[in-house]
Amino acid sequence: MNQQRSKFLELLKFMGAVLLCKLVFSDALEAREYIPSRIHENERETPYPQVFNQPYLNPVPLLVPQKMKLSDFLQFTLSKEEDFTGSTTILSKPVPWCMFNPHQTLSSGTWYWRFRSVSKSGEAMSWSPTYSFTITDDIPKFVTPSFEEVRKTMSEKHPRLYCFLEKGLEDARQKMYSHPEYNRMISSAREGLAADYSTDTQPYKHASAMVVHCEKLHTAYMLLQRDVYANKMVQLIRWLLPSQVNDRRLDDDFYAGDLAYLFACTYETCHDRFTADERIKMEQLMVKILHHYRPRFQGSMENHIFDNHLWQFTFRRLLQTSLVLYDKYPEAREFFEYGYELWTSRAPATGFNRDGAWINGTCYFSANAVTLSYVPSLFSYLTGTDFFQHPWYREVGKAMTYGWPPHSQSVSFGDGHEQMNDKPLIVRSAFVEFLARETGDPYAAWYTSIDKRYEMDDEMRLYRMVRPESRKTQTGIPADEPKARWFRDCGEMIANSSMQDYQDNLCLNFHSSPFGSGSHTHSDQNAFNLHFRGVPVYGSTGYYMNFADAHNLLSYRHTRAHNTLLVDGIGQPFSTKAYGNIVRMLGGEHISYALGDASSAYCGISEYPMWIRNFANQQLEQSVENGFGETPLTLYRRHIFLLHPDKVLIYDEMEAEKPVRWDWLLHSPVQFSIGEEAKRLITRNEEKQFTAVAQLFSQQDCKLTQTDRFVAPPDEKKAVRGEVLNNQWHLTASFTPCKRNRILTLIQVNADGTKTVEIVRDGNHFQCGDWSIEAELDTRKPACLYISNAVNHATFSYGKPSLLIGGKLYKLVHRESSLLFDKIKGEWQVQEMADQKPQLTGSNQ
Repeated sequence: MNQQRSKFLELLKFMGAVLLCKLVFSDALEAREYIPSRIHENERETPYPQVFNQPYLNPVPLLVPQKMKLSDFLQFTLSKEEDFTGSTTILSKPVPWCMFNPHQTLSSGTWYWRFRSVSKSGEAMSWSPTYSFTITDDIPKFVTPSFEEVRKTMSEKHPRLYCFLEKGLEDARQKMYSHPEYNRMISSAREGLAADYSTDTQPYKHASAMVVHCEKLHTAYMLLQRDVYANKMVQLIRWLLPSQVNDRRLDDDFYAGDLAYLFACTYETCHDRFTADERIKMEQLMVKILHHYRPRFQGSMENHIFDNHLWQFTFRRLLQTSLVLYDKYPEAREFFEYGYELWTSRAPATGFNRDGAWINGTCYFSANAVTLSYVPSLFSYLTGTDFFQHPWYREVGKAMTYGWPPHSQSVSFGDGHEQMNDKPLIVRSAFVEFLARETGDPYAAWYTSIDKRYEMDDEMRLYRMVRPESRKTQTGIPADEPKARWFRDCGEMIANSSMQDYQDNLCLNFHSSPFGSGSHTHSDQNAFNLHFRGVPVYGSTGYYMNFADAHNLLSYRHTRAHNTLLVDGIGQPFSTKAYGNIVRMLGGEHISYALGDASSAYCGISEYPMWIRNFANQQLEQSVENGFGETPLTLYRRHIFLLHPDKVLIYDEMEAEKPVRWDWLLHSPVQFSIGEEAKRLITRNEEKQFTAVAQLFSQQDCKLTQTDRFVAPPDEKKAVRGEVLNNQWHLTASFTPCKRNRILTLIQVNADGTKTVEIVRDGNHFQCGDWSIEAELDTRKPACLYISNAVNHATFSYGKPSLLIGGKLYKLVHRESSLLFDKIKGEWQVQEMADQKPQLTGSNQ
């Protein structure tokens, strides 16, 4: 073996194939030096951006907390001159919302901005303090036209709802009979034609069902132009008009959005089929809904980190309503302008996310899929600017492919993560097909070549039958596809043994999110999921049948449900303060690595009124007994690796101000066979024919226990969508109370026909087949980890000031850096990385 290694090193020297590539950024920090109270504020409390904020995009939106708007309007000014004179100065008109988008590229350097409140009568209050921020050349650029450009084109566009499809409609009508979805379109339209609410005395109760019929009828009418479909749409509305909507129902944002779109779509499509009196009644209801939601949107949406329901459906529905009524009502014109500015400032995906991933997980991406396709299509058409050039859209194909690989269950986190389906939801499939068709994204094209479920989707069928096919065809994953990707803004690293060979793929997803916990996200910082052959080896547990029942609060979104850590039995609260962060990521052909820091995640109880109400409604307390409360934790850093192709290594560093019990968690769909002496945890999947073995090593003693019971079991009465509520197995390794602990975990996943390698330990040295691992487990000494492979010679080092690579002495720039020597895009390279500073969008306190 030594002779083989020598030959390898000589070959490297001869060919000069070692490329030393130091990836140390200027904002890299030593561990634990920079710990803000939160990275993203749930409700904005701090004007953004400021000197301590690094903008996510150029131009950066200016955002003001709602409580700092003291009159009817806000006016903004922005300049490169601190006294706001000179040619770079921009002065906005007074606007009734709390944001301003410059709609122009900002040149590099320091910029200054301020705002003031202005009354309807024109009385201006004093300017705010002056804030500053810095634009650097490395910030991604994405510039959209001002709304004045949109305003100029609006009068020319009729009809408007699907104006971006008008150009291809006539051609589509000529070809539709041979389209593969033609028969599905006809069948769906027949369902709409069969709807009958003629005898119902409260037809408004059925508005959400009616909008589904309307969508199907509208698609058929747009393509076939037959009166039978349009007349049925009119009939749906005429069943409603004699009655009055219950105003309290409008507080349901999904219902209100459905009702508004039902009227807007039929009003525009069938305008001349209604009487003048009927049109007025329809207009009044639509304006009433816009007015009802004005205070829930303006000032609030731009300042909330992510209001799920309003972004999912309601925003799109009300934007469409305002689009249809734009010429007729000032309320519609104001809402449409607001919607444009809101999208350009805070969308897609919070506006603070460029990596294509979804903070609420892959399941809840589906609820946003139609909005994420429709709105940029509309704005691209109206402005002549390609909204799909936003950095998030350029990455979303990768994120969707990694987060829910083909023929696999979802490997992601958040509400709905446990779905047993090995195929994505239909609307998710439809979005991937849309992305492939619209942008030619190679990942989306490859995924679409495997998954054809989009053909069953009704909502985006009109698009598919009108728009041309994809500009690219892709039958395989891109040849240069890396084995791991870092979705940094969202806080995930996903590594695959071979995504192309998805039937035997080992997929590791590591999660530590700057967005913290709450909404549809969980308290799962520094957690991981591991899938093989499309099913979980280890994964998050519980069932999502209710947003906030006892099972959800205590056994689903709670930290105890995830593969991470409890401190004296206490987990992470539901709060953006309970954040994590992946501070490092390195990857090559043989080693994929990430370092997550969840030192700030164990920070007490949730302070949000919604969660306080949810606990009270279930007669539960955020108590120590229930796993909530303050902890003395000061450090929790998890180094995690996929050692290709079939091993996972975890090195945990933990510290506290006083001795605590460290509860290390691992969850499996099947029972563990526990080897107490060697701390061997064995699980067996008979259906997929593989075995997983996890082994734990630490200087602290631990007790291993497992149970197949939940702290709060799921209520079978709520399993109305056919959920199979299998018991799941929860293993806890409880370590003897101490102030410091380190745990090394080695996981091997072996398909039938291959053998688990015996781990040979000699002090801090562990030999696992070809992999040699040195891990410092003595907490009195600095943390240190060294990994090398005897065959391919890939090497990782953490905590060593220098090491020999390819016959050359490599000295680290930062002592605590992580270093990887691996083959990357065909070349052997050295990568070094220290902790990366989080990008704050709130205060630096």
